Amino acid sequence: MNKINLLSYHPIVDIHENVAFANNGNVVVCYKGILPEIYSLAEKDFEDIHGTWFQAVKSLPTGCVVHKQDIYLKQNYTAEQLPNKTFLEQATHNHFKGREFIKHQCYLFFILTKNKALNNSKYVNPFRKVSKNSIQEIDEHINTFMGAVKDSVSFINNSRKMEFTALNAQEIHSLTDNYFNGFNTGFDTDILLDTAQRGNKSKTNIGEHYFDVLAVNSELCFGESVQTSKTNERFTSDDFVFHQGYIDSLGLTLNENHIVNQIIYLDDKQKWRKQLDKKVEELNKSSNFGSQNKVVLKKIQHILDQINADDNARVIRGHLNIMYWDREVRNLDRIASKIKAEFKELDIVPYYPRGEERKNYILNSYCCFSSNFSNEDLYVTDLKHALCLLINNTNYKSDPTGVIFNDREHNIPVLKDVWDEHKKRIKARNFAIFAPTGEGKSFLANNILRQYFESGVRLVIIDLGGSYTKFAKLYPEQYTVLRYESGKNLGINPFYISNLNDLTPERLEDLSVFLFELFSSDLKVTKAQSVSVKKILRHYYSQISEGHSLNSFYEFIETNQEQLLKQLKIHPDYFNITNFLHIMSEYVGDGLYSFLFEVSEDQTYKIEDKRLIVFELDEVKDNKEILSVMLKLIKSAIQRTIWKNRAEKGIILFDEFAKQLKFDNVLESVEFYYQAIRKQNGAIGIILQSINQLPNNSTSASILENTQVIYSLNNEKGYDELQKRLSLSSHDLNQLKSIKNNLAGSRKYTEMFIKIGKESNIFRLEVPKEVYAAYLTDGSENEEIMKLYEQHQNMEKAILEFTSKT
Repeated sequence: MNKINLLSYHPIVDIHENVAFANNGNVVVCYKGILPEIYSLAEKDFEDIHGTWFQAVKSLPTGCVVHKQDIYLKQNYTAEQLPNKTFLEQATHNHFKGREFIKHQCYLFFILTKNKALNNSKYVNPFRKVSKNSIQEIDEHINTFMGAVKDSVSFINNSRKMEFTALNAQEIHSLTDNYFNGFNTGFDTDILLDTAQRGNKSKTNIGEHYFDVLAVNSELCFGESVQTSKTNERFTSDDFVFHQGYIDSLGLTLNENHIVNQIIYLDDKQKWRKQLDKKVEELNKSSNFGSQNKVVLKKIQHILDQINADDNARVIRGHLNIMYWDREVRNLDRIASKIKAEFKELDIVPYYPRGEERKNYILNSYCCFSSNFSNEDLYVTDLKHALCLLINNTNYKSDPTGVIFNDREHNIPVLKDVWDEHKKRIKARNFAIFAPTGEGKSFLANNILRQYFESGVRLVIIDLGGSYTKFAKLYPEQYTVLRYESGKNLGINPFYISNLNDLTPERLEDLSVFLFELFSSDLKVTKAQSVSVKKILRHYYSQISEGHSLNSFYEFIETNQEQLLKQLKIHPDYFNITNFLHIMSEYVGDGLYSFLFEVSEDQTYKIEDKRLIVFELDEVKDNKEILSVMLKLIKSAIQRTIWKNRAEKGIILFDEFAKQLKFDNVLESVEFYYQAIRKQNGAIGIILQSINQLPNNSTSASILENTQVIYSLNNEKGYDELQKRLSLSSHDLNQLKSIKNNLAGSRKYTEMFIKIGKESNIFRLEVPKEVYAAYLTDGSENEEIMKLYEQHQNMEKAILEFTSKT
């Protein structure tokens, strides 16, 4: 048969849920797989996965065929998942739309055959007409088989590293149609066998695609041994080893249209062991004992020794093939060379089938027909050996929503949900960014915060470096920048209330904490002292109807100091008025820091309706007292505005955090945010050049414990301290060491390590030129954009004019 029309010879007679009944009497249980992300697995992970496969497959019944099929298709990125409303969203959407990448689909099939002995002739025509009697009905035997398959899949899924879910009837039909349609899109076609000629070679042709195959079909194809994993030469360096699965180089990174089929025949254990014994005996007796026979004998003896040494050994027959295709016949030789080169690295010599045999391999690598291979097409080995030839990873996984990064293979966008609304991966969504100067930490922070902001999250940025003003100017009605200037205040009055209804218990609690932080920051506040201050505050507001401020509160206590405690029934031990007036005198009247609280009216109304608030404290970074008071004032403003609505998502970012950490009381003040944020729908971010800038004490330990999203950029000094303080795994460390940036060429990117809870991988950050311009924080290019902004008073226009020149 040289032409096959699928409508005339459909391979499936019936489908019940995920069970296909084939026209040849086979019963096929069908699953699709969700595998770990490529590059996310350590050497031990590969060993664990191999062990999982072995336990799951070894007990399946005799006569069962297991077929794992990995399909790799060249596709163009549609960008449908990317938001496309704002200026920067549209730029990102357009930048990545149409980019070529490889899409991976993983399938797992369990086949129960009518021919339990699996002793097929050399060529089986899968499309021959079969009598109705050969179709199997669901009976006790099939139910027992399906039960064994469910147990096997449950065991794999319980490993938590892989997940296989049942295919539905539509998915099974779709897979069948795509396979026999040669993965052509937009039209249906016939399979034409052996029609395209190239030299002396004929090719299989389906629609616009020409197909070819390379296979591992004999134990003689293998070299000395196989492993669960091998060194990944691309990322391994002198001081660390990066691992990949044994045949991963034939998967995603091959970067061609292809299918990897691994088929395992679980038949009579003893029969094939005897077959190997017989082969050894024949080779030993051979009269003309040549060098080739010696090689063959050595290989078979090695396999037998492995089987005999392992009590758990399960002898199987197996078949591995790689089908590949292209629109141009001439490209098939190029792809074959790539595949052969990868096989050579693995010390495997593939077999190249031609003519009738190639046709046989292509047709019978479809799941309903994969029981059709003969003994000549199969190698005999131990199950553990065969399972080393599975591909156990896939593309980077995009979450339904999240921050856009890029994968490490094709630089296509990957959405990572670092907020985790339902807390499936993380219990605390606080994050930290670690990177030395010049490695792009502010650029990365801009990228994360901008996307959060555009998705509706409210931002408060406490900045000592001026890195966020430019990006803020893209949203003219929605941001405000409160900048500290020497000798001036921020316009925040913690005592301001618009009416008495503002004076809630929470508000009084916050005010009392604020006062204690100012006048007794070194002491632990007792319950009695706290109650006393709240009583005085309530009395103050009941007596003074307007002009509330720290100055007014101070004067009220000073004026009423003789009778105040007696009137409110407060014991002098619980509130020392003399001490209070002495310490607070520094912040009122002509006190040294009185300017911080000189407020004619409260300015916090300016931030109440803003969704992006930047506090620029660059001028204050070296003054412990002013910085500490500023952070307290900011905290009071946040509590009164941003945290009023607990349903609203919010993020507080401390940039240049190390400069703030020079002072002990600042660390305590920040820890308060970490404790308070738990009650809010929010997150805190910190940016540090090195984790060593965080003091090694209990406060820092508490902060790190509540930080479960970690970003690290390239650090030439190494990552040992980061690993130690964050308890990172050895593979996390290897991932960090493998970071490489590419700041030349058409696709510039930086690489970063991201760990979300227990999941980690290396991601890239590639952005379009408009986004790059928006995130620049210094240098001549930044100055040019700011000049254009001054000219147009429109940041979008300034960026477009700047990018049109570059």
